[in-house]
Amino acid sequence: MYQGLGFKGFRTMDDLEQAILIMFDESGTVDLELKQKAKEYCDKIKEEQAICRICIERLCFSNLVQVQFWCLQTLHEVIRVGYSSMSLDERYLIRKAAFSIACCEGFDDNSVVRVLEGPAFIKNKLAQVLVTLIYFEYPLIWSSVFVDFLPHLSKGVAVIDMFSRILNSLDDELISLDYPRTPEEMAVSGRVKDAMRQQCVPQIVRAWYDIVSMYKNSDQELCTSVLDSMRRYISWIDIGLIVNDAFVPLLFELVLVDVLSEQLRGAAAGCLLAVVSKRMDHQTKISLLQSLQISRVFGLVTDDGDSELALRIAALLTGYAVEVLECFKRLNSEDGKAVSMELLDEVLPSVFYVMQKCELDSTFNIVQFLSGYVATMKSLSPLREKQLLHVGQILEVIRSQILYEPIYRSNLDILDKIGREEEDRMVEFRKDLFVLLRSVGRVAPDITQVFIRNSIASAIASTSDRNVEEVEAALSLFYAFGESVTDEAMKAGSGLLSELVPMLLSTRFPCHSNRLVALVYLETITRYLKFIQENTQYIPMVLSVFLDERGIYHQNINVSRRASYLFMRVVKLLKVKLVPFIETILQNLQDTVVRITSINYSSKELLGSEDGSHILEAIGLLLGMDDVPATKQSDYLSSLLTPLCQQVEALVMNAKVLMPEERPVKIANIQQIIMAINSLSKGFSERLVTHSRPAIGVMFKQTLDVLLQVLVVFPKVEPLRSKVTSFIHRMVDTLGASVFPCLPKAMEQLLSESEPKEMVGLLLLLNQLICKFSTLVYDILDEVFPAIIGRILSIIPRDAFPSGPGTNTEEFRELQELQRTLYTFLHVIAMHELSSIFLSPKSRDYLYPLMQMLLYASCKHREILVRKACVQIFIRLIKDWCAKPQGEEKVPGFKKFVMETFATNCCLYSVLDRAFEFRDANTHVLFGEIVLAQKVMYERFGDDFLVHFVSKGFPAAHCSQELAEQYCHKLQGSDVKALKTFYQELIENLRIQQNGSVVFR
Repeated sequence: MYQGLGFKGFRTMDDLEQAILIMFDESGTVDLELKQKAKEYCDKIKEEQAICRICIERLCFSNLVQVQFWCLQTLHEVIRVGYSSMSLDERYLIRKAAFSIACCEGFDDNSVVRVLEGPAFIKNKLAQVLVTLIYFEYPLIWSSVFVDFLPHLSKGVAVIDMFSRILNSLDDELISLDYPRTPEEMAVSGRVKDAMRQQCVPQIVRAWYDIVSMYKNSDQELCTSVLDSMRRYISWIDIGLIVNDAFVPLLFELVLVDVLSEQLRGAAAGCLLAVVSKRMDHQTKISLLQSLQISRVFGLVTDDGDSELALRIAALLTGYAVEVLECFKRLNSEDGKAVSMELLDEVLPSVFYVMQKCELDSTFNIVQFLSGYVATMKSLSPLREKQLLHVGQILEVIRSQILYEPIYRSNLDILDKIGREEEDRMVEFRKDLFVLLRSVGRVAPDITQVFIRNSIASAIASTSDRNVEEVEAALSLFYAFGESVTDEAMKAGSGLLSELVPMLLSTRFPCHSNRLVALVYLETITRYLKFIQENTQYIPMVLSVFLDERGIYHQNINVSRRASYLFMRVVKLLKVKLVPFIETILQNLQDTVVRITSINYSSKELLGSEDGSHILEAIGLLLGMDDVPATKQSDYLSSLLTPLCQQVEALVMNAKVLMPEERPVKIANIQQIIMAINSLSKGFSERLVTHSRPAIGVMFKQTLDVLLQVLVVFPKVEPLRSKVTSFIHRMVDTLGASVFPCLPKAMEQLLSESEPKEMVGLLLLLNQLICKFSTLVYDILDEVFPAIIGRILSIIPRDAFPSGPGTNTEEFRELQELQRTLYTFLHVIAMHELSSIFLSPKSRDYLYPLMQMLLYASCKHREILVRKACVQIFIRLIKDWCAKPQGEEKVPGFKKFVMETFATNCCLYSVLDRAFEFRDANTHVLFGEIVLAQKVMYERFGDDFLVHFVSKGFPAAHCSQELAEQYCHKLQGSDVKALKTFYQELIENLRIQQNGSVVFR
């Protein structure tokens, strides 16, 4: 239908209307090219000098809403962007036309189209045009806009509706602080509000009152829009215009008359909320709140919490309560506080009710309000009867808020994606509510415990699984409450704890199969273990919970695994008190132990690392006690270790004949076995296995021998090397020095074909050995040190790692980690009287490259902690290898290297570098070590040090003779702290003088 339109130039009004229709066409029948041409044509029209007149003419005569909208939108753009460049005639033309249309007047004798009869979006756009004019012209140019409009309201619904839209748009575009405003907009907003207050606000308020009074029965939709508009203005107009004997009764009448529409009643409630929320002096506010007699609307609080009216009433009551509470906090007079508390006592039952029944306005923070109220109650002790009642209601609110929605029950039980998201959301949501619960518990502990007891009793009394959410909530409340119970109170079973904990232990909920219920049940029992510790008669009940289908044998694998971990914590805490029950525990765990100790997973059934490891750790903790008879201890341990070791031996023996597809599964089996053995060994102390029960130590040594075969047969399987290394760590702690015979073979295998990541693991193991045994490991270290250093020096740079593209790779990061671990290793050696390792015949060839590497790191390494470690190494080596002045030189050339190279480069040049930031805490500690190094060098080398450091180093740094002499004096003194302070000042002075001319060499 549009194909004949050429758009070659502006010809007629018909062309423009056609172009606008094409541009806004949504039928899908117009091709994109034609739409683009129409847009270009319309955009070209906008550039016409007479665009304002064109738009106004079309507005007056076109019946097409697309055309009307385009014209209004164009006028809005023209005013907003180009007002300053418009002529006075153009401004007057737009002003007259827009105002006339809004007032339902003809712009001229020929205009017939009435925009006010059009759809809402047209009227809203007209309002926007008028508000943009008000922005620029009110009150200086167009001072009478509001006063002139008011008489036209008598024309009826269309003009009243338009006036409300203009006021709403004015609020949206300029006044409301709900939107970010520029300083210029804030200034204009202030100007407009001041002028309106002086000129027309009383008349506007009177008009609102008259309109609502006149139309409340005949046109409730109109009254609703007027009240919604009025609500926006209450915050900044004179409150006396609303709070008076005429308007307040009208608003309450509208709210309370049930034959009126919910929308109108809700709008009236919104205006009352605006009155309640208006900022003012707190003494004036409490008088206003008291005068409102808000109790009149309490009867409107119903079970229908989702209706529009219910939500508006909920917002009114909660807003009122917030303001009353704020008055109570701010007022100092006894009368003011008494009135505030009286009003709170009156409104709170309704507020608590809507908190439980309604979806409250997002601006109202339930926890914040209740926390504020509970905080006020702390100052009111002892609490009055009404306040004690409020405490109970607050607890009911908390319980209702933490309930999961039943629609998510199956998702949460199987923990699918939806379930995980809902659980994460609820965990986060509950945090503040549980903090509130603990606050309530401190203010009213007895009521809180009674509430929790009743919640649990109610959950226990249920005979079906339909109340999963209620049971979970009751248990979660008891769990959260436990965080605020002191150890002493828990042990004593103060309050109702001596009733609640046994009640919980003896309960089997019908919905115990549910994952969430089972988990929180176990967590809650674990939280109250201190009570069990003092009341050992309940230990059989605790064991029963964890050792039946409520715990380790629960049908849900997630619950079962968590129960295994929590059971291990039970054993750790109760330990000795469980000795009489060891037989029972092992019998109950027999099925689990058999499954763990006869591991034979198929590739599709590989279980997680948690499976079994916590159970075996718990068993190890039980069996590792001195109270267990030696014979039984050996028998129990042998029954566990023997099948596990036999499986490893069988797998190792058959390794060569494994098919490729079998290999990953068998390797995974070995991993699980090693982890199981490792977990089991955690309960056995070095004292027990090496002194009181050496037979146990022999078992673990034999186990270690078996596991070391894994390194021989699977030398390049990193996960296995990692697990075996972890077990060696464990055995170092467990077997003590008796592990030494096993170490040479272990070290040999760990060194074999080791990559940087595995080398890090080996260094950490050696660090553990050195820290535990010091010089006792000299021979082992002497054997492995050359091979380790040779391997590492061949793969890492002696100075800085390269940077730039291609250097942020996994391999590169592993090398950096290896270098860091090496410095730690060298530091551990030096600090444990093993520096002679560096000088042994096997390692002597590496002394020079090591010293060069340590020198560079002490001066230039980018990690300050590494630099500090390297300086400490040099201090230790100077002490170990350099006798007092004139003494024999233990390491030829080392004294010269330290005085001429280390001292000058590390102690002087590196700290002169401006990158050495004294304000950094770690750098300041490093500086302290550098000063200490100078002190040690002076003690060992005497004047020789001063000659090299002061006579040769200081002049190169432009240090004056006077400062050099002061330095010598401080160095020769005994106060290291004074030396450090002086040397920092010296360096800062030298930085100014040398201006970067001294560099590290």
